[in-house]
Amino acid sequence: MPHLVILYTPNIEAETDMSALCRSLADTMLAQRDEAAKPVFPIGGTRVLAYPAAHHAVADAKADYAFVYLNLRMAAGRSEAVKKKAGDELLAAVRAHFAPIFDRRHIGITLQIDESPGQVYDGKHSNLHPLFNKT
Repeated sequence: MPHLVILYTPNIEAETDMSALCRSLADTMLAQRDEAAKPVFPIGGTRVLAYPAAHHAVADAKADYAFVYLNLRMAAGRSEAVKKKAGDELLAAVRAHFAPIFDRRHIGITLQIDESPGQVYDGKHSNLHPLFNKT
């Protein structure tokens, strides 16, 4: 963890580069530091994935509305200030990404951050962490 999942209406794909958004958001996450100037998110656990919604209905269907939903899921243990700063900076990156098309099309954007404090099961299998944990 952390995992940032983006769901979006596919009607924006021709107007924006979702892979570039994913990279921008991953870089924003990796730049986060806590109160002790330590990285907030581990490099090997940071993932940003974007999926177009195969089926969608947005608002009243009287126009070609678009929607982008971002959900950041992270393990518990970060301060409220760190979570707010991360959220603010992620939202700023999303706003900057969509700024070129925001004035010419209607887009709803929602970013939510969830913690998973008491996971019943959190199975993992990865060879990514050892690449970055060399100290």
